[in-house]
Amino acid sequence: MSRPLLSVEDVTITFSTGGTPAAQDVGYALVPGEVLAVVGESGAGKTVTAMSLLGLLPATATVTGRALLRGRDLYSLGPAELRAVRGNDVGMIFQEPTSALNPVLTVGTQLVEAIRTHQDVTAAAARRRAVELLELVRLPEPERRLRSYPHELSGGQLQRVVIAMAIANDPVLLIADEPTTALDVTVQAEILELLRDLRARFDTAILLITHDMGVVADIADRVVVMRDGRVVEQGDVTTIFTAPREDYTKQLLGAVVSLGGAATHAVEQALRGEVRQDSDSHLAAAEHPATGSVPDTPATEPVLLVEDLSVTYHGRFRRISVHAADGVGLHVEPGEILGLVGESGSGKSTVAGAVTGLVTPDHGAVRVAGTDIHRAGRRAVRAVRRRIGVVFQDPLSSLNPRTTVAASIAEPVRLHRTLSGSAVDDRVDELLEMVTLPTNLRGRYPHELSGGQRQRVCIARALALDPDLLVADEPTSALDVSVQARVLDLIRTLQRQHRFACLFISHDLAVIEQLADRVAVMHRGHVVEQGPTSAVLNRPLHPYTQRLLAAAPVADPAEQRRRRTAWHELDQRLP
Repeated sequence: MSRPLLSVEDVTITFSTGGTPAAQDVGYALVPGEVLAVVGESGAGKTVTAMSLLGLLPATATVTGRALLRGRDLYSLGPAELRAVRGNDVGMIFQEPTSALNPVLTVGTQLVEAIRTHQDVTAAAARRRAVELLELVRLPEPERRLRSYPHELSGGQLQRVVIAMAIANDPVLLIADEPTTALDVTVQAEILELLRDLRARFDTAILLITHDMGVVADIADRVVVMRDGRVVEQGDVTTIFTAPREDYTKQLLGAVVSLGGAATHAVEQALRGEVRQDSDSHLAAAEHPATGSVPDTPATEPVLLVEDLSVTYHGRFRRISVHAADGVGLHVEPGEILGLVGESGSGKSTVAGAVTGLVTPDHGAVRVAGTDIHRAGRRAVRAVRRRIGVVFQDPLSSLNPRTTVAASIAEPVRLHRTLSGSAVDDRVDELLEMVTLPTNLRGRYPHELSGGQRQRVCIARALALDPDLLVADEPTSALDVSVQARVLDLIRTLQRQHRFACLFISHDLAVIEQLADRVAVMHRGHVVEQGPTSAVLNRPLHPYTQRLLAAAPVADPAEQRRRRTAWHELDQRLP
């Protein structure tokens, strides 16, 4: 084995605020060209240990131990020396690209700054290098993208910009903190392919922090498992996945939600050309309609009925208009969960916005419990909105940081004046118990809760008015595997108990397979395929659906290698 590039030895991290150490006696090594994945639940100490390497912890942190980068102890460096290391010897890819980039500066300005901070080059030379970097990370139209602001790019494009910035000065080590968490499966596959390519080209070592065991199986060479600030197990990726020693590692792997064998077989069939793809087949007509009209609408009235929905975002200053939704038709029955899947930019969130009344359509109808929310009067719309609950992707940003848990949950109850006085407090306690949270959390603030607890608070708030329809937009994508499994179990249990209809938006097909009764697949603003979940995922007709299935990672290194090959082949077939 090569001499370690990075050696973390007996690292312990404590905070002056008290409590148990955030990391204790942590040790691992990383050699050039290797991908080392650090996994574990939220609070395991993964990120805090990685942040300590670059001196990015707050002043309240005390770090002991050694972190040797090419024999040089990073913990012994002063502020000026650490600034020279950051972005030069070590590149950082943050979890949330929108918060890692300055929203008021163009992509080009930020890339040029990252280059000129560490290299004595002219502005023109730095700009040429910026174009090269965007080409290297396969961002289309790099010259034009230099003039773009972060809000003008998609999540996958933003993550490519962050990667370009991280490799701007040819670092020997990349620290990637959850680089694919909020990305859909196909963009995730593209980002992982990019990281593999960078490692192969430049022999760059990658320290990958993630809770996604499918990503680990796809790209990692070795794995470090952490729990409660300690390393409980480490080894090569095949051994960790096939013969884990520790019960905690087995528990993590057991919590992974993966696509069933039938869906995997469907991808193999598609590659062999055994699945019919003609829209006139009986299966397509009966189970996989993709028209703007509502397919197979039952005799009873659906909770949600979307008919021929079209939404266009009109560009300003001669920019091209974008057809975000075009002829979309959906329906959700009482007590049913409809999964809506597709890549970023496919139109999922636009449909959700139209359903909740936050986006005004150009054409079509959205009926909730029989009322068209875009044509009814103000009083009728207000009444309908009481019947819709919404759970957003990021619980931290959807909760008011200055409002207690109790006040956040009580807000819809007070807004619609259904209860008052002590009855509101009783309802808050009832909702907390419903989502399996102790009532003594009612006085806490969002920053005092874990990610899973915050999402439970959001679910409780969404259910405060006993809605007929729950719209859940990526509610588990930012959660680690064990917390994700518990939240999914909670949603499933609550849905069975209260029989509300649910529009569940996700890029995770394994979650959709486990949770949804039916699924609709969106691509470029169109519903290209929909029907019962087992039919769509096990016998996909549309090449795009097949491509989504092939891109979904599985927690099995050998199987993941086969799926990666399948994804590449299907990607080339899709126009």
